[in-house]
Amino acid sequence: MIQFPASELALNDQGQVYHLALSPNDIADKIIVVGDPRRVETVASFFDEIELKVSHREFNTITGFYKGTRISVVSTGIGTDNIDIVINELDALVNIDLEKRSEKVQKRSLEIVRIGTCGLLQGNTPIHSFILSEGAFGLDNVAHFYPIEFQQNEKAILSLFTHQIALPKAIVPYFSEANLELVSRFNSNEVLRGYTVTSSGFYGPQGRSLRLGLVEKSLNEKLAAFDVNGLKILNFEMESSALFALGKALGHKCTTLCVGVANRVDGTFSKGYELDLERLIMYVLNRI
Repeated sequence: MIQFPASELALNDQGQVYHLALSPNDIADKIIVVGDPRRVETVASFFDEIELKVSHREFNTITGFYKGTRISVVSTGIGTDNIDIVINELDALVNIDLEKRSEKVQKRSLEIVRIGTCGLLQGNTPIHSFILSEGAFGLDNVAHFYPIEFQQNEKAILSLFTHQIALPKAIVPYFSEANLELVSRFNSNEVLRGYTVTSSGFYGPQGRSLRLGLVEKSLNEKLAAFDVNGLKILNFEMESSALFALGKALGHKCTTLCVGVANRVDGTFSKGYELDLERLIMYVLNRI
């Protein structure tokens, strides 16, 4: 059995995972992840009962009950680098014996649903639309550090993507599908279903040009034109590619639902999306 040394499996003085400051019994099998630490309280405000609250750095956690279902809400902060931390530590909580520092024989699978905001890449998509991610193209590099066996369908879609869309040479994209069972559960006529692009930044990596300008000036138009059997790239955000790829490789089920707050085609931005975000939270809670 593999033993994980202290330098690899970092724990705090209480024997909890280092960044999340959580113990194994602190999390539920159903987890909602959000970027904004303050959004954890927003989600938990709909709970019928609060079991625990933990806060460490940008990682806030509340575990409680909604209509009899135990759910944890965890903030990740922004970006796939933080997703790398959160997914590995959530997995360690359920699949590694922290006292013995060894992998458990009996594995536990989590359902992880990300709720967030995003930019819209299709001009006919109204702001405040709910976007359900079927899969995510990663323009970050997190998944490349792991020996992930992507499925043939994922490889085929990635091949179409790389042949149709010219990226700056230093970027090596990857593609990971969301969990199809979760996608089916959250699919309805209230959401738009399509692909997501996960970028490594908010400005240049998402085609925003301020004072520095851009290497690739027509990236967003190329992304918007991409189509696989009627599924288009609907949105830009900064977390889902690593969530899907690492989560699936570790045996967990993951998907993402976002509220569109900026339409990148017509240049508009939401003047207030809080009520729509709360509607999305309720949508997720009632289906999780």
